[in-house]
Amino acid sequence: MKETISLALVDDQKLFRQSLAMLISPIPDFRLTIEAESAADLLQQLAVAYNRPDIILMDMEMPGMDGIELKEILQRHYPRIRLLVLSVHGNPRLIAHMIESGCSGYLLKNCDKAELITAIHSVAGSGFYINAEALKAIREAAESKTRQVVGLHPAPDMLSPREKEILRLICKELTNAEIARQLFISIRTVEGHRNNLLLKTGCRNTAGLVLFAVRNKLAEGLF
Repeated sequence: MKETISLALVDDQKLFRQSLAMLISPIPDFRLTIEAESAADLLQQLAVAYNRPDIILMDMEMPGMDGIELKEILQRHYPRIRLLVLSVHGNPRLIAHMIESGCSGYLLKNCDKAELITAIHSVAGSGFYINAEALKAIREAAESKTRQVVGLHPAPDMLSPREKEILRLICKELTNAEIARQLFISIRTVEGHRNNLLLKTGCRNTAGLVLFAVRNKLAEGLF
């Protein structure tokens, strides 16, 4: 993980945005580089930014362009930036959809400071953050017969025993190097398995792999 994590914040609620900026700014390893009042404002600032942020903290409900639309644009034009949702909406299908479609985590706005800091560090380090609320939402969405989440994945029997083993280690937030040491294989081999997992499951990122593991009961006992 980088010593300094650069952050962007987009939220149309001025008081919340300013309060969050004041909370983030004093933390030594965080650097707030962009503070935007709308999706359009964020995109304009990103277009001219010399150093783009590592993580964007984004609201879901904003005038002009909502979080779903913004996510799709950011993924097309800035695929290296990780997205962490901060929202008042706790709908299980929405949470599951946002993570499955590429966001690295989903927090409700009533979370406390400690959890937000933990989430940012986790997203920067392992590529995902899933708390108890998100995990419950994912399980509820998986169990619902009426869910309409885009991009349903193949059954877990498509994965080899080694891929399932590596997937469980990914869920434990181990890096490629740590997985390689634990399994006595090369880092390149781990990278190959990780890429195969992304291809087989259709997931966009590590958070999606974790969601896949939870839905298919491949991460039992880990969360």
